[in-house]
This record gives sequence, C-alpha cells and structure tokens, in this order.
Amino acid sequence: MEDPSLTFTIPKKQSRERLDIYLANQLPNLSRNQIQIAIKQGLVTVDDETVKPGYILHPNQIIKIKTEKRDPPEILPEAIPLDICYEDEYLLVINKPPDMVVHPAAGNYSGTLVNALLGHTDEMNVFDNIDRPGIVHRIDKDTSGLLVVAKNEIILARLAEQFSKKTALRRYHAFIWGSPKKRSGRIDSPVGRSVRDRKIMAVTESGKKAVTYYQTLEIFPLISYIELKLETGRTHQIRVHMRSIGHPVFGDQTYDGRGTQLGGRNQHDLAFARELLEMMPRQALHAKTLGFVHPATGRELYLDSELPEDMALLKKRLEEEKEIRNKEKE
Repeated sequence: MEDPSLTFTIPKKQSRERLDIYLANQLPNLSRNQIQIAIKQGLVTVDDETVKPGYILHPNQIIKIKTEKRDPPEILPEAIPLDICYEDEYLLVINKPPDMVVHPAAGNYSGTLVNALLGHTDEMNVFDNIDRPGIVHRIDKDTSGLLVVAKNEIILARLAEQFSKKTALRRYHAFIWGSPKKRSGRIDSPVGRSVRDRKIMAVTESGKKAVTYYQTLEIFPLISYIELKLETGRTHQIRVHMRSIGHPVFGDQTYDGRGTQLGGRNQHDLAFARELLEMMPRQALHAKTLGFVHPATGRELYLDSELPEDMALLKKRLEEEKEIRNKEKE
C-alpha cells in the first residue's frame, strides 16, 4: 500500500523562498522547527529528491510530504463533574472551569469537555463528528466561562447560524494590565497566524476581520477590570486585541501578560504585581454572559455566571489594595 502524502506544486509566480518557510506558511498547525525536523528526516522531497530545510524553491516544483496514517484514539465517556447552568432536551449551557480543554486533539484525548459530555448523557452519541459532538463554539483551555452545547444536529446548525450571523451575545470579563486612555472603545484589527511564530495569533494584515468592544468597569492599582463584547470570534481574539493596544490580559503566558509589564516599577508595585501573578497562573479572562434565541422554542435565553474563584479572589485583593492606597493619599 502506498504511503499517504501531502503534495504542493509551487506556483509559476512564486518568489524565491526557503522550503521550510514556505511549508510553515502552508501548514499553520506545525511549527517551523517541526517542519525542519521532518525535512532532515527525509519525509519531505522536492521533485522526488531529499533536500535541506534552506533549499530555495523554484516555480512548478512539486513538494511531497510523507504522512503516517493513524486512527485517533477512541473518545470515551468520563465521569467528570459539570457546572450546568441550563439544560433541556435540546441543549445545555455549561460553565467551563479553567484548565479544561473543550474538544479532544493530539495530546488531549481525555479529561476534555467532550469526554465529560459523553459521560453526562447518551444523547451526545447522535453526532457524526464524535470529536466535537454538539460543540457550537469554544473557549481556550485557560479561559473559564459559558458554552452552549447542542444535543442534535438540527439544534447545532441553528445555533451555529446565530453565532455566524453575530446575533448571539457573548460578554467576557477580564483583568488587564494598566488602564486604556479611553474607558470604552472598539478594536477593529484583523487577526491571523503570527508571521514570527505560527503557533500563536497576532494582529496582521493577512488575518481575518476581528472586532472587539471593551468597557472599563473599574481601575485598580496596576490593573483594570473590564467587560468585553465580541462581534467576531477569532482564535485568541480578546487576548491578541488587548495586547495590540498595550493592555494585555493579566496573567496571559502567551500574549505578554506575565512579567513584561514590570519594567520601571517601584519596589512596592513590583512586590504587589508578583503577589497578584502568583494568585493568577492563567489569563484572567472569563466568558461571563451568553445570550441567544432557543432554536426549538424561540424563547430568548440570557445566562450570566459568577467570576470563578481565582478571579474573584484577585478582584478582592485589588479592592483591598485600592482602599489602602486611597487612605494613604488622605
């Protein structure tokens, strides 16, 4: 049996480019380092010849990448407790805790929200795509908050349409470094794969349209507490957008939310910032509010959730520090 492979034909108008860079742009799910390793292992050929990662490509050449066909592990039901905010015969809304991956993927085939859903009800077995049964939208592993899950294909399609047409309401609460000059604003900047690091996202001209609205709720020492509303739902949109305006989400390990904001601080502020970072090992971002029209009943559903324990404790500590500093000014 012939090995399966990916094939790319270099366009006639393709400019001179290294093989590894070209493939990194074509395969955004792989890092450039992973691609270089595959090339060195002989898994990549150009015109049926093995070459080096720095090989310069020419028009009409054919790249082949040998791939190993593997069946993914079976997705099994697991008895994982779920914080269910609403449930009926058609759908359920879950308040996802931080540290839980939404759907199985390489390296995460257990302990996910999908495993928990399969363990919660047999109704999820009706879906053709068992990897993502009923999943309408997702939030990052280290982001907490509300998610709606459909129980059949028709409800899934109708909910997905609301999210696609931007009629579903999604509001997030977050703590960010510093305080925006304008207490409220609209960020309209395209988001796509970072040119420098394909594993993360960035504001880039080649990205897809992304719009985020923010409103400052309270200003604390070093940090502000804000509400955000999404018009679009790009990967890591809030985190990328807040970094792009100089106010990354507090605690965000990927998008400058840890340590990069400490330069030039006095000793008191440094100690306070480090204390807060110890309290918040993840990005301080929570999908607090979710609103949509029930696809079966036509009734508007509006659900709100409390801040998770770690963010609630962070807020309490910030309130204490703010009160202390205000008294010192009197």
